Amino acid sequence: MAQIIDGKNIAGIIRQELKAEVDKIKEEYPNFKPGLAIVQVGDAADSNKYISHKIKAASEIGMEAKHYKLPSSSTLAQVVNQIETLNKDHRVHGIIVQMPPDSDEPMDQDILLNKVDASKDVDGLTDHNAGKLSRGELNTCFIPCTPKGCLELVKRCGAEVSGKRAAVLGRSKIVGAPMSDLLRSQNATVTMCHSRTKDLPAVLQESDIIVVGIRQPLMVKKEWIKPGSVVIDCGINFIEDKTKKSGQRMVGDVDYVGCKETASWITPVPGGVGPMTVAMLMSNTIEGAKRNLHKMKKGGAWNMRYLPLQLETPVPSDIDISRAQEPKNVAELAEELQLLPDEIDFYGKKKAKVSLSILDRLSGAPDGKYVVVAGMTPTPLGEGKSTTTIGLTQALGAHLRKNVFACVRQPSQGPTFGIKGGAAGGGYSQVIPMEEFNLHLTGDIHAITASNNLLAAAIDARIFHETTQSDKALYSRLVPLQKGTRTFSPVQLGRLERLGINKTDPDSLTEEEISKFARLDIDPDTITWQRVIDTNDRYLRQITIGQSPTEKGITRTTQFDITVASEIMAILALTTDLKDMRERLGKIVVASNKNGEPVTSDDLGVGGALAVLMRDAIKPNLMQNLEGSPVFVHAGPFANIAHGNSSILADKIALKLVGENGFVVTEAGFGADIGMEKFFNIKCRYSGLKPNAVVLVATIRAIKMHGGGPKVVAGKPLPVEYSEENLELVEKGFCNLRKQIENASFFGVPAVVAVNQFATDSDKEVELIQKLSREAGAFDAVGCTLWAEGGLGAIKLAEAVQKACEQPSNFQFLYDVKSPIEDKIKTIAKKIYGAADIKLSEEAQKKVDLYRKQGFNDLPICMAKTHLSLSDDPTVKGAPTGFVLPIRDVRASVGAGFLYPLVGTMMTRALPARIRSARLLLGLPMARRLELFSKRRVLTWHKRFFWR
Repeated sequence: MAQIIDGKNIAGIIRQELKAEVDKIKEEYPNFKPGLAIVQVGDAADSNKYISHKIKAASEIGMEAKHYKLPSSSTLAQVVNQIETLNKDHRVHGIIVQMPPDSDEPMDQDILLNKVDASKDVDGLTDHNAGKLSRGELNTCFIPCTPKGCLELVKRCGAEVSGKRAAVLGRSKIVGAPMSDLLRSQNATVTMCHSRTKDLPAVLQESDIIVVGIRQPLMVKKEWIKPGSVVIDCGINFIEDKTKKSGQRMVGDVDYVGCKETASWITPVPGGVGPMTVAMLMSNTIEGAKRNLHKMKKGGAWNMRYLPLQLETPVPSDIDISRAQEPKNVAELAEELQLLPDEIDFYGKKKAKVSLSILDRLSGAPDGKYVVVAGMTPTPLGEGKSTTTIGLTQALGAHLRKNVFACVRQPSQGPTFGIKGGAAGGGYSQVIPMEEFNLHLTGDIHAITASNNLLAAAIDARIFHETTQSDKALYSRLVPLQKGTRTFSPVQLGRLERLGINKTDPDSLTEEEISKFARLDIDPDTITWQRVIDTNDRYLRQITIGQSPTEKGITRTTQFDITVASEIMAILALTTDLKDMRERLGKIVVASNKNGEPVTSDDLGVGGALAVLMRDAIKPNLMQNLEGSPVFVHAGPFANIAHGNSSILADKIALKLVGENGFVVTEAGFGADIGMEKFFNIKCRYSGLKPNAVVLVATIRAIKMHGGGPKVVAGKPLPVEYSEENLELVEKGFCNLRKQIENASFFGVPAVVAVNQFATDSDKEVELIQKLSREAGAFDAVGCTLWAEGGLGAIKLAEAVQKACEQPSNFQFLYDVKSPIEDKIKTIAKKIYGAADIKLSEEAQKKVDLYRKQGFNDLPICMAKTHLSLSDDPTVKGAPTGFVLPIRDVRASVGAGFLYPLVGTMMTRALPARIRSARLLLGLPMARRLELFSKRRVLTWHKRFFWR
């Protein structure tokens, strides 16, 4: 007499095991929640019943099952659209389409099944998974639920499968065919039988395992089966039974009463295979969720195609190098990064934007190592931080085979066509294509220009309307009648709340309340919001607006700033999500009213419009470096008048994509006293991220300058002192680098010095810098030749950075934001710059008192200071001490979230008198103009200083 295989009981045990597994994973990854989507067409009662069982089972296990019911009138295209939407949803790990569809018009079931992404096909019925199963690739496919449940029942009863003879009666795609493949994968000798198999009883009598799914009630008799065999009955049939209330009863394809006298194990119907099918569906969905978790959990190495460099000596111009290297299509790069189709928006073939939804999908994944590249106080030529950032990532990626992202700022057209030039790096360490990187990219800066100028226009329009209209007329314009009623918008309700008017009915306001609501009463002399343009145009430094007769004589003097100096650029760089950006844009303070109270963009009612204009700009831009590693290019605030770092969002997404063993390298503008200090105290404060290491870029040239070397002037040949060995000058000038190493130590982060070498640097000079740096507390100091050799020239630097990231990072902020504004400024001046004290002008003290009164005391500090000296005087080199730092003024970027003191004579506009665009050659294709432009820059900057 056979033992009964109680499928219902076993399925219950399996569900408990699955629940325990989910709970265990959640201990390490609290956000882990397997998601199952069930798509149903129509309202068939039996389908509804099956679906409710599945949803209940999923809930008990700790999964999330969602039912997507479409009407019977749905077309095939509409069902396919629903499936494809679920394919793109990272929260869904399994999709099943309930069959058959109860639709008004017949639907091709194969089309529906194969529209399910194979990685989410937990029914295991797509052609892709069927093919994998037939080839025995069980670890990379989903096994159909019923066959998987049958095999589990066989194993749970203790029966041996390997080496046994098995017969599968039935050849359907759901049971028979995959069951045969599955048993074969377990090393059974399998015979597939069907209704036309000759001498079927003889075949079954030779089989140790029999699985039946042929839809013929009670077909298999006891005489057909081998004594001691295991019989699994998948059949569901109904036969007449007058003893039942329904007049019928459920039976399988096997004569259960007879066969249990011969078999050793047998499944009943019902209560055998049926419950196992649901349990296996849950198992497959959890397996899908685990596979997804595994992809992000340990940061597995990307399968990336790196681009070999063809190094030349002497090193060609930047544009020649860039154009000689054919970048990968960004679609290939996105696939290497394992981005989903809905997470990437292509802008041509070489650049793209990525979706913030990546952060949701990878929310449970650990971050990679976080490295910031800063530098010593530079010469006017710059010391190669961008080049070092890119070269380091090329070394980590193409040479050490680490997952690595570079995160850099987008350059402004002002510097690109001005004295500085582009910002793609240089030599064999660049972001490519250079032209697309330096010019427009995906239009983020233009979006900022549009947003900034919309707000500027709103300010003057509001002043005009308040000057020329009565309270009643102004109120009617702000809250117009629409179909006989007035309604406040959400932003207007927010203004009412700030004014202390607790009313929501526009018709209930008193005349006094109407006046208070409608009039911002902006004091024109306090307007701090300027129009912007991303071009160097000296004639816009001071302008008069409102000269048209239509403006009725309401004129004022104002100015244009460069776009990247806009507070909206700083907001883009510091925002953490779309909601946060909307709130920051609404908090922008543009002026004060005549009572000294702040006026914001939300008071003007344009905060939402600004967010709409910035809706695409918030997405980081994906490019690549010369050796094929990924680069995020996003945001570009200046470092002397803003915080000088690329976006928080780019860093956060990159840290998730590289995984636990990967690296994200970002650059902080200018010297460590400026960009690095703001990176730590402002960017990391808002992001919540903790850096693992800092790279301090130094050159022998800059060190000699700080030691008393001759003046370095952009565009002029360097004096001979910079090309001859002079150890005494190097040792004397090391004081500046020593101070920057000390500055890094204030934040508890290990520092690696990268000596960016020129061909004229002697080995003794480089070795001296390495020795002095280690003595000063640097974790390591490494010479590198990444300008001339790309990643190859930065391998030792990459290895040192790896080791530094393994050290404990005791990251801490320099000051408490709740301290008084003066104290925060003084802390930065004394600790970071070496000042003895600060001195606030009368105007600066007034502003400090005003901001404290307005509630802005607890904002971090963003010092607007020259980058050419640790002091306020750009001519003072080395590491001065004992000086008093003069604070001329203090201004507020409330939306961005910082106060910025103006140190000494620091200007807030980046509009130089001499602009590079004048040297471009008209009448030539742009690429050729840039080529000549770039070659001239290389010859100017590097004459007699070819890098090793």
